[in-house]
Amino acid sequence: MNTTFKTDIIGYGLFAALILFVVPWAFAFDGFELNTFARYLTLGMVAMALALSWGYAGVLNLGQAATFGLGSYVMAMHLKLRASASSYNGMPDFMGWTNVEVLPWFWEPFHSLTFTLVAGLALPALVAWLMAVFMFRGRVTGVFVAIITLAFLVALQLVFISEQRYTGGQNGLTGLAPLELFGWRADAYSTSFYYMVAGCLITALALGLAVVRSKVGLILRAIREDANRVRFFGYDVARYETLAFCVSAALAGWAGMLYVLVLEFASPTYMSVPFSLGIVIWCAVGGRESLVAAALGAVVVNMLEGRLSSIFVEGWFLFLGILFIVVVLVMPRGLYGLFSDAVQRLQTVSPRDRGGKVATKATPLSATPAVKEEN
Repeated sequence: MNTTFKTDIIGYGLFAALILFVVPWAFAFDGFELNTFARYLTLGMVAMALALSWGYAGVLNLGQAATFGLGSYVMAMHLKLRASASSYNGMPDFMGWTNVEVLPWFWEPFHSLTFTLVAGLALPALVAWLMAVFMFRGRVTGVFVAIITLAFLVALQLVFISEQRYTGGQNGLTGLAPLELFGWRADAYSTSFYYMVAGCLITALALGLAVVRSKVGLILRAIREDANRVRFFGYDVARYETLAFCVSAALAGWAGMLYVLVLEFASPTYMSVPFSLGIVIWCAVGGRESLVAAALGAVVVNMLEGRLSSIFVEGWFLFLGILFIVVVLVMPRGLYGLFSDAVQRLQTVSPRDRGGKVATKATPLSATPAVKEEN
């Protein structure tokens, strides 16, 4: 077990203990506070998903909010149908306002909870796969990937806003019914709901850790450092980049479904450019080299936002921009870099051995001065 893996396991254990035991105790199991922190945890999941593609495969996805938003709308559609069961033709209220007479065919499958849960993971992954085939098979890299994903995000948000008859438009999907799963009724302000969200994040982190510490993760890190060299060794670089991109999208969709359960509505603002760029900042603050650190960065930044936005209101975005600049210039590896450097200093071998004697280096034979023989 190498040092990096040990560090990841320790960090994972500490983070799990923090959100499972320390946080509920610190908030005295208050429903409102736990709901607020559950929101931070869902945002931590989407930041962790970005770290998987950006930090390990070197693929910067500026449109991460697109797959997050897709997951949120998938869950919201199911809950909206449950809330509209007694309405005319079982249609959501906003469809009646826009003169829609029959429930659209693509809404029908979302009556099923099983289909909804599968679609919340599969639909974002499918969309990501279509983009990845276009980009990575064409060997599009670097800033061009970032531009393409950002442009797709903007286009997707415009579609959801313009198609008001089917998506609720700018208002999104509101008035949702609570989720019922195996006889359990989700209450966004209950302790059980908080532990459900925390358990989902811990599970997602465990799955991500299993990926990055496997052979796939090793190849992804090699691609991040030098894709051409990996390609010369015979590996299909595009396939591995596509895999990382799709897994990241599926995890973001999962986070989006949880986000709807926390806030009890879906909105096109979940697909906005500021929100998507915020995900990048959270990941950078925590450290894109570690999944746990990225999740922690999202929690920390959003906690600061919750406290400071009430004071500075719109000025909060200026503070967020300054924070990102400081992180890039002073802490390019984020909080994870500071922690990793501190661990390395502690593990540095002391110049004195255990017996208290000064350790000496063996002098190479070639460096020993020649001895002149005396006659």
